[in-house]
Amino acid sequence: MSNHDLILSVPAPARPLRERLGSAMPLLVLGPSLVASFVYVFVFTGWTLYISLSNSSLLPTYGFVGLDNYASLWANRRWNIAYNNLFLFSGFYIIGSMAVGLLLAILIDQRVRGEAAWRTIFLYPLAVSFIVTGTVWSWLYNPVDGIQAMVRGFGWTSFSFALASDRHYAIYAVIITGVWQASGFAMALFLAGLRSVDQDLVKAAQIDGASTLRIYRKVLLPTIAPIFLAVAVIQIQFAIKTFDLVAALTKGGPGISTTFPAIYVYDLMFQRGQIGEGAAAAIMMLAALAVVLVPYSFWVVWRRRKEAGHG
Repeated sequence: MSNHDLILSVPAPARPLRERLGSAMPLLVLGPSLVASFVYVFVFTGWTLYISLSNSSLLPTYGFVGLDNYASLWANRRWNIAYNNLFLFSGFYIIGSMAVGLLLAILIDQRVRGEAAWRTIFLYPLAVSFIVTGTVWSWLYNPVDGIQAMVRGFGWTSFSFALASDRHYAIYAVIITGVWQASGFAMALFLAGLRSVDQDLVKAAQIDGASTLRIYRKVLLPTIAPIFLAVAVIQIQFAIKTFDLVAALTKGGPGISTTFPAIYVYDLMFQRGQIGEGAAAAIMMLAALAVVLVPYSFWVVWRRRKEAGHG
């Protein structure tokens, strides 16, 4: 037997226990979270889907009724109003928060004095929960103690600012409050994007005599275009899941004018005991999220592959 064969026949030394534990540590740390995420996302989603196809009422039962709960859901006027409110709120909420956030980001990007303080002020609403935001703004909208009472106290007796009390305009009160809450978040992402642009591009445009407005329009904003999409997707998720803001601000009223799908799901499941129809409404909310997240996920994967191919 040659020396080479002897060397190959010698077993590899056992790895120390500490080294083996170190290699397994990521799996030990992430394992419980991954299992919990799988159960909460996939198992409970599947269970909710099945409940939506059952005749469950106060308690879950498993008698199959097909799409009856979905038909009953879409035949309900309140659900249709809730879904229409969701689209109206989402459109104004996303466009408004992105517009305000972009404007704030551009202003701060001018290297204004006290920039850190301004960033903190504009980001502060993001640190406040939607419950607190809704409660505070409900005071401001209150015609007895809020902005309307204050302005009328100054002598402008015809001034009216009772948005949350008018069923025709209450949805706009929710939109204004939501935009106030989310603009700081959009500002932070846009500002980070603007600060990440290669300054050589900006200097080249300045040498060519481009104005500040043209530099933003032709150089900076097109460069951070992916951030616009990311902000829009995140804001859409917030909009679809809106519950606590409306619950604190208007409680779905006046009447049912500001009912949202999440409010309606809660009402069906925990107030009326209609679990089957409530599960169907929850699945419809999940479908609305999937319409946004699935194409975005495919786009992210495609973009990464494209960048890897060019790299």
